[in-house]
Amino acid sequence: MGTTSPLKQQPHSFTKKLIAWTLYALLPIALLRLYFYPIPLPQSLTDQLPHNDPIIITTSSSSSPQEEERADEIACDYTNGKWVHDKLGPLYNGTSCGTIKDGQNCIIHGRPDLGYMNWRWKPKQCQLPRFDPNSFLQLLQNKHLAFVGDSMARNQLESLLCMLASVSPPDLVYQDGGDNKFRRWNFASHNINVSIYWSPFLVKGLEKSNNGPNYNKLYLDSVDERWAMDMNHIDMFVLSIGHWFLHPAVYFEGDSVLGCHYCPGLNHTEIGFFDVFRKAIKTTLKTIIERRGANANAIDVIVTTFSPSHFEGDWDKAGACPKTKPFKEGEKPLEGMDADMRKIEVEEVEAAKANAKQFAGLRLEALDVTKLSLMRPDGHPGPYMNPFPYANGVTDRVQNDCVHWCLPGPIDTWNEILLEVMKRWKGQSRKGG
Repeated sequence: MGTTSPLKQQPHSFTKKLIAWTLYALLPIALLRLYFYPIPLPQSLTDQLPHNDPIIITTSSSSSPQEEERADEIACDYTNGKWVHDKLGPLYNGTSCGTIKDGQNCIIHGRPDLGYMNWRWKPKQCQLPRFDPNSFLQLLQNKHLAFVGDSMARNQLESLLCMLASVSPPDLVYQDGGDNKFRRWNFASHNINVSIYWSPFLVKGLEKSNNGPNYNKLYLDSVDERWAMDMNHIDMFVLSIGHWFLHPAVYFEGDSVLGCHYCPGLNHTEIGFFDVFRKAIKTTLKTIIERRGANANAIDVIVTTFSPSHFEGDWDKAGACPKTKPFKEGEKPLEGMDADMRKIEVEEVEAAKANAKQFAGLRLEALDVTKLSLMRPDGHPGPYMNPFPYANGVTDRVQNDCVHWCLPGPIDTWNEILLEVMKRWKGQSRKGG
């Protein structure tokens, strides 16, 4: 009675052996499955992995050495992608640097929703690394970087200064003109100067005033010498214009009037502003090439493409830019004026590259931010261009800024891409455009 028949253990023993044999058979199958179809990492982890710079994509899948040598390699295309949620947020806030224009300091002005700061641009073809202030400062060491253009140039400049200030606070060493239109900072740690030059047309222009005609005057065959006179002391330009060309204006070449844009009451031909915008870009790049190329001086030129606005109705109506999240991929097409302005800039940069090939020291690039900016209707100050606009209750009419960008905000991405262009240039020899 105390013994157990070996016949009663047999099914249990057989079952154990069967399980073991099954596991041994499945193990190599599982390993092969993982080898050919690896499990993808969660996005939050892939964003934290280190990335090699620059990121290169090959257009050929051939494995033969001969074909691999002939395969064309292209730098990552940052223009196509989507905005993904990001928990880490920006490098700075509204109080950590003193260079943010009041109208773009949305945090200090009481904007209640802060989710607009927690998005990152994710290109389709590669990863866009987070901005590394130390890398930027090292690449720019002993050089002079100048932002030239309108208030969008200033917006991008202030974004850059705030990110760099997180590791090396700059000293303001020069300022002139109303509304801080001409300023220069110095980073003593790396012997770097960063300047802003107000020049909303890049070419010579007379801006409309309260005391004079209600239109601008543009001289399309001459650059604005307020920035061009310092050209020989600048190593890198970031040019950014566009929105001022929508204003009423009369256009000149030499002493001759070419026409105008929205000038009722004047005996001039209405010619719009697209061709004029192209002429201004062309004259600017041609002048830089001629002045710096002829002297065999190295210089880098970035043209930041047109930044779309997001007004929904009247500029002074409550809720003029009410969105609180980015557009999804494909939700908002790039079209109309935004597409036309961007196209002009990209085409003129490519033409200037061809003209600059004879000069080994010139490098040009379009910082193509139009589409990724179009997808961020949530990133503007809106009514928070002024402090606490609803402190006394919500009103039907209120000033809105749906053109510029909150700092921190989407415009920080422009400088992340700028850094990637600089990294790529660092790894190349100067061969012209």
